[in-house]
Amino acid sequence: MAKRRQGNRRQPSSSAHSFVMDETVAEYIRRTVLKIPRSEITQMLTTWGLLSETQLQSLNIHRIKENLSQEVVQLCEENCATIKHAADLDIIYNHTFRDKKLWTVYQMTREDGDENDLFDLANFKKKFKKSLRSTLKNVTISFKEYEDNAIWIRIAWGTQYTKPNQYKPSYVVYHSQTPYVFISNSMLRSCIPLLCQALLVAASYSDINEMALRSRCLDSLKEILFKRYSQPLSQSFQTHHIRPLQEKNRSPERVDPRIIQEDKYEKERIQRINQEAFGHAPQPKLEFAQYKLETVLKRDPEKGIVNDEEPFRCMVKFTSPHLLEALKSLAPAGIADAPLSPLLTCITQKARNYFKITERKGAIPPSLPAQ
Repeated sequence: MAKRRQGNRRQPSSSAHSFVMDETVAEYIRRTVLKIPRSEITQMLTTWGLLSETQLQSLNIHRIKENLSQEVVQLCEENCATIKHAADLDIIYNHTFRDKKLWTVYQMTREDGDENDLFDLANFKKKFKKSLRSTLKNVTISFKEYEDNAIWIRIAWGTQYTKPNQYKPSYVVYHSQTPYVFISNSMLRSCIPLLCQALLVAASYSDINEMALRSRCLDSLKEILFKRYSQPLSQSFQTHHIRPLQEKNRSPERVDPRIIQEDKYEKERIQRINQEAFGHAPQPKLEFAQYKLETVLKRDPEKGIVNDEEPFRCMVKFTSPHLLEALKSLAPAGIADAPLSPLLTCITQKARNYFKITERKGAIPPSLPAQ
C-alpha cells in the first residue's frame, strides 16, 4: 500500500486530535479524488456531504491534483472519516461515470403463486448483509439509494484469511419492485454465487439467471428492460401516420417525373420498413452484438462436402459506438437492403445482444433460429 505523504499536513481540530484515519481509507480517498475530473470535484464533494461548507470553500481546486487530494485527505481526517465514508464517495463517483464499466443483466424470478411483497429498503439491507456475511465474514458492503429507486451496492471482497480488497470492489445496481439486477464486469466469478444468493434472500425471489444482454451504457440497458423506448411502429401502426415523402418535398423537378416518382416510392418503402423495425424514438445505446453459429455441413460428394459429423462454428461480432442507430441507418443510406435480418432488428424486443444460432433438429433444409 502506498504511504500517505505528510507534507503540508494541517493540524487536526482538537475534537479529532486523537483520531488517526486508517491508511487504507486515506489512500482510497486520495485515489478517488485523483480520478475525479477537476470540473466535477466541487460538485461531487458537495454531494458526498462529509466536508462542511467552510472546508469545501477552503479547497483550492486549481492546485496540482496530487496536492489537492492530500488536502482533501487531511480534511477527512479532521472529520474522522471511515471506510464507510470512502465507500460512499466511491459509489458517487461510479454512479456519475457509470458508463466506464461493462454491465451484465441478471433476471430474478419467483415461483408461481408467490406474491410481490411491499419493498422495504432497511429490511433489504439487513437480509443482504446477513446472507453474505453468513458465508464470508471479511467483506465490506455499502448501499446508496437514488431517486429512480436504484439501489447501488458496493462490495469489497476478502477471504476467510484476508481483509477486503478496497481497490477491486464490485458494483451492483438493483431497482426495487423489478426483477432486474445489473452487475459490473469487475465482479469476481467465484463471488457471483454468493452475491446471487444474497440478492434472492434480500429481494424475496426464488431463482436468478444471467441474461444475454450487456453494455457499458447502464441507462440504455434500463431503457430496454423497462420498455421506456417507444414501441415499434408495427405495434401501433393505426395510431401513427407516416407522412408521405411527396408532401415533405414539393420543390419542382426537372428530371423525368416517372424516374423521380419511382425513387420516392422506394425511399418511402424503406422509411416505412425501417420505422416498423426500429420505431420513431432514438435507439438505446449498445456497443456490440455477438452471434455464434454452430451448424453441420450436409454430405454432398458432388460439391466436395463429405464431413457431416464435425460441427462448423464461427462467431460474428458487430461493434459501434452506437450500434442500434448504426443499424437503423443502413437501409436509408443504401448500404443494406430493407428489411434487415430479424437477428439485427430484434435486439431491443428480445432484450439481448448475445445470440447463438444453431440448426433446428430434423429440419430439411436446416433453418437457423436465434436461441
